[in-house]
Amino acid sequence: MSDPPSGAPAPALPDGGGKGTERRRDVTVWGSFMWGYADVGADIYVALGLVMAAAQGATSLAFGLAGLVYILIGFGYTELASAYPVAGGGQYFALRGLGDFWGFVAGAALLLDYTIDIALFSVASVGYLNFFWPYLVGHAYVKHPIALGPLTLHDPVLAFEALALIAALIWLNIRGIKESSWFNAILGGVDIATESSIIIFGFLFAWKPSLLAAQWHATMSHFSFHDFAYGSSLAIISFVGLESISQAAQVTRRPATIIPRTSITLIFTVFIFAMAFSTLGLGVMPWQTFRDNIHDPVAVLAHHIPRIGMVAGPFAAFLGVTILAISANSGIMSASRLTFSMSRLRLVTSWLDKVHPRRRTPVRTIVLFSMIGALQVLLSAFTPQILDTLGNLYAFGATLGYILVFISLIKLRFSDPVTPRPYRVPLNLPWTRKDGTRVSLPILGFIGLLGVSMIFFEVVYTHRIGRIAGPTWVLLCLVYYALYRRSQKLPIFGSVPHDWEKEQIEVLTSAEEFDLLEQYKHALAARDRKRT
Repeated sequence: MSDPPSGAPAPALPDGGGKGTERRRDVTVWGSFMWGYADVGADIYVALGLVMAAAQGATSLAFGLAGLVYILIGFGYTELASAYPVAGGGQYFALRGLGDFWGFVAGAALLLDYTIDIALFSVASVGYLNFFWPYLVGHAYVKHPIALGPLTLHDPVLAFEALALIAALIWLNIRGIKESSWFNAILGGVDIATESSIIIFGFLFAWKPSLLAAQWHATMSHFSFHDFAYGSSLAIISFVGLESISQAAQVTRRPATIIPRTSITLIFTVFIFAMAFSTLGLGVMPWQTFRDNIHDPVAVLAHHIPRIGMVAGPFAAFLGVTILAISANSGIMSASRLTFSMSRLRLVTSWLDKVHPRRRTPVRTIVLFSMIGALQVLLSAFTPQILDTLGNLYAFGATLGYILVFISLIKLRFSDPVTPRPYRVPLNLPWTRKDGTRVSLPILGFIGLLGVSMIFFEVVYTHRIGRIAGPTWVLLCLVYYALYRRSQKLPIFGSVPHDWEKEQIEVLTSAEEFDLLEQYKHALAARDRKRT
């Protein structure tokens, strides 16, 4: 995740663990929105070509179905982040609702995604950099495979460029890089303006409804469920970054007021852009052109728009290089934040929290997870499409994490009905339990769980690499978890005692949500009287 929207540097992690806190900040609605958009807004630069190559003329439908599920996921994150405004995201929500074991599983899925963030967005960033290849060497970028015995390194130049970018990010983070929220806000604003201009001028000057209809008809006349399922599961990549909602809530004063408004706006903004780009692309160029330019699809699309293409193409490519590099760096920072949260909750060793004595940066997590990302780049380079392989892995981790978030949302409605929820997922059914406690059943929560489960099925069914590498990662993490918990004489499938009520009071106090704090204390008192 990017740095807090106020522009203040991210705090150094405490030496050796312990309970660290972050200063709540006066974050504006715009600042909160742009912090989230800095994470989510770059995703269409990666996903557009991947989904086009798989779903072909049905790409808009693939984005639409994945987008509807994404909207429900966003509703769930907004409710949980405004009710529990702490860092940790899906890992914390799963631990709070389902216990330590499932909290660790959610954390393992998130760590997989963060390492894939480093690898995927690094490859995507240098892919847009190669858009300028003709300006430098006089011809378009061409892959030059290298045979290494029985294996083939399919795109060594792209892999080397991505590894060099990761090395630079490691160096910058060890030295203590601090992302400027002003820079992210400006870059995000420029990106929104650029994407909007591409869409507006594209529909005015280049879009051909007949081309869109022809490609739709050609695809549906030879419809392949496997290809469409593969494309719609990859479309979830264009909607990642929802963990930033909980990260923003952690450092925001009055998150109950700000987070719901900015989160819902962010969710629908990203959905509209994804639908607009996919529909525009199919009406401007054949889907095969996107497949052949899978590393820089937005820049190629902008370049094909009459009157503005000569400027819009290179500018979109430059913007893609920049915003994707920032997204790759956010993977490094997010892994550090997540491991700190997990060590505080005694899910992983505090060894990962050790910081550099002088620079006060978490060197161990920076190097460890960045090197895992570099290894993923290198291994993916031995497959025909690096981005496609990394997308396989990302989709597995994201959908697994979202499933646990939905289950936690439903479970917390029953196990913690007294916590005030300033925002609730729409469509709730009143339910009275045997003890007289009133609970609201989230109907859209169940529908969202079903939708994410369907995408998870698509991932397992269609992603040959993801269905092997993803579960292998989770199993290896579980082996580590079992060994660590046993060494600490902690239960593997059980949970250590947590005083959630005390922590919730501290969280609401630090967030200056005094009205919610009073509601919470009254609800606790009423519950205790009923028990007595």
